[in-house]
Amino acid sequence: MTSFLRSERSRPVALWLFGVAALVLAMVVVGGATRLTGSGLSITEWKPVTGAVPPLSHEAWLAEFAKYQRLPQYQQVNRGMDLAAFQSIYWWEWAHRLLGRIVGAAFAIPFVAFLATRRLPRRLIWRCTVLLGLGGLQGLAGWWMVVSGLAGRVSVAPERLTIHLGLAFVLLGALVWTGLEAWAGKARPAQTGNWPWITIALTAGVFVQILLGALVAGNHAGLIHNDWPLFGGRLLPSDYIAGGVWRTWVHGQAAVQLHHRIGAYLLFAAALAAAFAARRSAVLGAAPRALAGALAVLITVQAALGIVTLMRVTPLPLALAHQVMAAIVLLTALGFAWRVRRA
Repeated sequence: MTSFLRSERSRPVALWLFGVAALVLAMVVVGGATRLTGSGLSITEWKPVTGAVPPLSHEAWLAEFAKYQRLPQYQQVNRGMDLAAFQSIYWWEWAHRLLGRIVGAAFAIPFVAFLATRRLPRRLIWRCTVLLGLGGLQGLAGWWMVVSGLAGRVSVAPERLTIHLGLAFVLLGALVWTGLEAWAGKARPAQTGNWPWITIALTAGVFVQILLGALVAGNHAGLIHNDWPLFGGRLLPSDYIAGGVWRTWVHGQAAVQLHHRIGAYLLFAAALAAAFAARRSAVLGAAPRALAGALAVLITVQAALGIVTLMRVTPLPLALAHQVMAAIVLLTALGFAWRVRRA
C-alpha cells in the first residue's frame, strides 16, 4: 500500500496556502473599507448561497432599500438617502461577502483535491482541517457582528467587530505559518535560548495591539482627540471614564484610544529592545537578526502612520494603509517566531 506521505514538504500546498492568505488579506482590506464607508449594515439578511447574486432589477433594488430603511442606521444617520447612495454602500458589503465565499471555495476545493491525490503532508492534515473550521467560524462571527447593528444601534457592537477582525488575523497568520511549514518541511529544533518565548511575546503583543485598534475603529474613536501626543491639550483624556469598567474599556472612545496609544508605545519599545538584543545575540543566525530588525522598522513605520491617520481625522486611504500595515507587522513577527525555531 502506498504511504499517504511521500514527503515532509509540498511546495504546491505552500503556494495554495499563501494564495488563500492573500485572499484573506484582501478581505480584511475590503472589510475595513466597508466599515469606514458605513456600509456594513446595508445587507440585512444572511443568505450564504443565494446572497451571492446581487439585485438584478430596479424592483429588486427597491426591495433591498426598503429593508435597509427599517434600520436605526437609516432612520437616525442616513435618512433621506436616495437609491443611488444606497447602492454605493451596498456594493461594498456585497463585495466583502463575495470575497468571503471566494476564500471558502479557494480553501475547501484544493484541500479536498490535495487529500484525494495524497499530496498533503500527513502532519499538516489536522492543521488544514482546523483552518477550514476557522474559516467557517469567521463567517458566523461576521453575521453575529452584523446582527448587533440591525436593532437598537446605528453601527455594529465594537466588541463583536473586534472578535470578527481578530479571527481574520488569526486565520491569516495560521495560513502563512502552515504555508511555511509546507514549504520548508519538518523543522530541526534550533538552540536559540529564550528567543522562542521572546518572539511569542512580541507576536502576542502585536495581536493585542490589533485588537485594541479594532476597539478604536468600532467606537469611531479616531474622530476625537486628534492631537498628539496630548489629548485635547491634556496629558490624559478628561473624558476617560464612560461609566463602569465594561462601558469605559470597551465602549469609551477616549479610553480605547488611550489604551491603543499605550499599547503602541510599549510595543515600539519592545521591538527596539528585541532588535538590539538580536543584533548582539550569539545564538541567532543572520536571518532571525534581519527579521528582528525588520520588525522594529515596520513597527516604527506603523506607529508613525497611526499618528498621521489620527491627526488627519482618519481619512479612508490612511486608515486602510494602517490596517494593511498591521497585517504586515503581524506576519513579520510570525516569520521571526517561525525562523528562530529552525536550525
